[in-house]
Amino acid sequence: MRYDRSKANRGRISGMRRLRAMEEDDYDAMIELWRGVDGLELSGADSREGIAKYLARNPGMSFVAEAEGRIVGTVLGGHDGRRGFINHLAVDPACRGQRIGAELTERCLGAIAADGIGKCHIFVKSDNEIGKGFWARTGWSKRSGFDVFSRDAAVLELKREEAR
Repeated sequence: MRYDRSKANRGRISGMRRLRAMEEDDYDAMIELWRGVDGLELSGADSREGIAKYLARNPGMSFVAEAEGRIVGTVLGGHDGRRGFINHLAVDPACRGQRIGAELTERCLGAIAADGIGKCHIFVKSDNEIGKGFWARTGWSKRSGFDVFSRDAAVLELKREEAR
């Protein structure tokens, strides 16, 4: 399946759309869509190999929306055994306002809940006003009282090698 930027400005979808499980073969279309969505930040974890690993670890929890022969939306979903996480909910900007994001989210949450996970989180960049508005409108609550810290795990391995 492709993401075709030449079709990205068409607006409302006139035909049928369908949601289906994300597959590794969707990668090229997904990455192209993600690059065209403001507020979605890509990293090395979004490599073809990284996404393949994520899908294998969380089978049946990530979805794409297709319409008119192209991918118009994505959501990555998974969990760590205790809490669910949603990443890269993205809808072609020209196709927003048609409940595609809400439907992808509902499908993802259903798959996470079916695996026995009762709570889900999403990290939204603080300057992503469109994303924050979407999550607030669809019933999500902003958490407060803690900050997120991150570190590359590869740094630890490098330090171990240097100590040898």
